[in-house]
Amino acid sequence: MHLSELLHGLEYECIQGSPEREVYSVVYDSRKVEDGCLFLCIKGANFDGHTFAAEAVEQGAGVLVVSDPVSGIGEKDVTVIRVADTRYAMAFISAAWFGHPAKKLKTIGITGTKGKTTSTYLVKSILENAGYKVGLIGTIEIIIGEQHIHASNTTPESYLLQEYFARMVEAGLDAVVMEVSSQALMLHRSQGFVFDYGIFTNLEPDHIGPNEHKDFEDYLHCKSLLFRQCKVGIGNGDDGHFAQVMAGHTCSLESFGLGAHCDIRADRMELVHKPGELGVKFRVAFSEEAQAQQVHGSLGESFEVEVPTPGRFSVYNALTAIAICRHFQVSAENIRKALLSAHVKGRIEIVKVSDQFTLLIDYAHNAMALESLLTTLKEYEPHRLVCLFGCGGNRAKSRRFEMGEVSGKLSDLTIITSDNPRFEEPLDIIADIRTGIEKTDGKFVEICDRKEAIRYAIEHGEPGDIVVLAGKGHEDYQEIKGVKYPMDERDLIRDILQEMGK
Repeated sequence: MHLSELLHGLEYECIQGSPEREVYSVVYDSRKVEDGCLFLCIKGANFDGHTFAAEAVEQGAGVLVVSDPVSGIGEKDVTVIRVADTRYAMAFISAAWFGHPAKKLKTIGITGTKGKTTSTYLVKSILENAGYKVGLIGTIEIIIGEQHIHASNTTPESYLLQEYFARMVEAGLDAVVMEVSSQALMLHRSQGFVFDYGIFTNLEPDHIGPNEHKDFEDYLHCKSLLFRQCKVGIGNGDDGHFAQVMAGHTCSLESFGLGAHCDIRADRMELVHKPGELGVKFRVAFSEEAQAQQVHGSLGESFEVEVPTPGRFSVYNALTAIAICRHFQVSAENIRKALLSAHVKGRIEIVKVSDQFTLLIDYAHNAMALESLLTTLKEYEPHRLVCLFGCGGNRAKSRRFEMGEVSGKLSDLTIITSDNPRFEEPLDIIADIRTGIEKTDGKFVEICDRKEAIRYAIEHGEPGDIVVLAGKGHEDYQEIKGVKYPMDERDLIRDILQEMGK
């Protein structure tokens, strides 16, 4: 492909060579440089691609895309293109390299502090139930047809993102639903195309610190960028930051929530508590403006739904999916069926172990998420609320104290165990969690081995209990001393039940 085609639409300066040359591959990893490639000098948290520029030219790179001066290339046969930001440029160059695949898909991007992962799976389930072929990109995995690829980032680098889009087009998919993290928006990973639909779930302080966001205002600003890069913006109208996130938007706007001011809203909520199961029922209602859109084929009349996961946040997740899928002319019946059957690994995932009590797995791995989860579960008035969790090693100790205090206040029994100790001693981490719990009157036991801790929770489950295994969620490993060992809580539960003769 001609370099000039890859640079189309970008502001740049050619400071050496000519843009009229052929490019045979696009590379942003210096270890993958090859003859005739275009090498993007990307700045990362721990490295700077500009320092590898001369080496890349020696290895055959024909084009360098830079934002800073580079040395050691002299008069060599290389074209040097200077742009303001190489990450931003990479998104557009990658989109062009793969033939702008996003234009051949309906693209749905979901951003927010919580609910992104669950909402993407709900959207996929509803649309597929209605006959669409849908790809998914998110925290847990990338799904392209029958292929499931492990995810390293919530939102992949722009080059990988465009490659996944291209593979989805090749596989005959109609649409893609993806999580869009604040980091991705800050680092331009999701640039290079315009989303058909951008969605905002909610906003709470998170991801603030070194190599993330300098403060909450920066975090909020980055979330808001999605609504300057989509055609239709759909947001949680009940969230206190809705107006700030949508400020400066360039898209049409719609809202969902529980409030009467929202375009799509939930009312008549009813908790569902069956043996070994938790859920919620509600009615989906529409504003007059949303009802008027029915002439275009979208939903406009109210209908009832049931979601087999507990609490108010499950209602918001379902509303998120409904607000999106109504634009795809999906029927109320298809939505009802899909919501009842949709399950997301590690997100309030109920695992049936007994008719006497309920056990669920959730990814809640910080105090904010754990408090939200436990508060929701207390609304079901369990006989006891039992919380099993540990904390990751080589992470802020404050998280351990905070999670311990939250569980001590909200749980009737806390089972402290190991998570990913990494290079720390598990018992030291447990001691820190204990410090937090001891600020409360909460009862607790300590069982370092996670399988034995789960066994204790199951063997001591009492009628009417709700038991939460928190922190691991979708993860299927335990990291100890730099090694990841296979460990999936679902497998542990199955083994324990077999050993118990159940």
